[in-house]
Amino acid sequence: MKYLYFPGCSLKGLGRAYEESLLPVMRHLGVELMELDDWNCCGATAYMSVDEHEATVLAARNLAIAEKSGPQDLLAPCSACYLVLNKAKHNINDFPEIADNVQRALDCAKLAYKGTTVVRHPLDVLFHDVGVEAIKQKVVRPLTGLKVAPYYGCQVVRPYATFDEAWNPVTMDKILAALGAEVLHYPLKTKCCGGSLTGTVPEAGLRMSYILLKEAVRRGADVIATICPLCQFNLDAYHDQIVRRWGEARIATVYFTQLMGLAFGLEPRQLGLHRNFVPLPLTWGNGASQAGAPPKPAEKASR
Repeated sequence: MKYLYFPGCSLKGLGRAYEESLLPVMRHLGVELMELDDWNCCGATAYMSVDEHEATVLAARNLAIAEKSGPQDLLAPCSACYLVLNKAKHNINDFPEIADNVQRALDCAKLAYKGTTVVRHPLDVLFHDVGVEAIKQKVVRPLTGLKVAPYYGCQVVRPYATFDEAWNPVTMDKILAALGAEVLHYPLKTKCCGGSLTGTVPEAGLRMSYILLKEAVRRGADVIATICPLCQFNLDAYHDQIVRRWGEARIATVYFTQLMGLAFGLEPRQLGLHRNFVPLPLTWGNGASQAGAPPKPAEKASR
């Protein structure tokens, strides 16, 4: 199985633990990812509210390069990238004025958009193409006893619920269960983490993150598993501020691909688990051994 791969800015920056775990996990499953040549920032979700026409052009350039590169589907792990690239496709298809603007802009770069590239998320590929049984067969270190709260965030399943249910997605739940983990009922699995509000309106953004953390702790989770770089950052990086404002709700938040890697027998550092502010316990329940010590003060800025 071969796919084009759009890492986006996050997976090359603060979210690089996602890429560090995604790539070896995909290789382990026989999935070949080919990074898209000369890709650019998708514009993230903010640009769409500033100038929808220019934002669509920015995202469409990546789609045009993907079409030029080959017939493979385009894998976009970042939730914002996945949403924006799909939204660009819908905008071009639904609004002739935007479509004309995109084609004129792409002409300047000797590119063309035909709408043939399918944008997909790793959860979609792992669940529907690789399959849960194939994943289960690769498990050598089952996550038996690990209680996981599956957190999808709000962008992958809404507004385009192309591969899972919008309000109660289950693809990650089933993959985690195949790893041997105990997947908890987590009703806040698609509630927003606060997004960029943690930086712009901290009182609102941090409280949204606190609610998610507190609920996971209340339900007895050992860890929160997520699929989104911004969600992972918000739920991992602000514990000290959250504790000062609302009380203790400390729990590790990791990428679902990191848990897959552990179950496949890969080493924690190889999966980027050393980058967490709140480390994942390597033994759960009463165990004290951890997947990675908290980063030293000098290392925090270079996560």
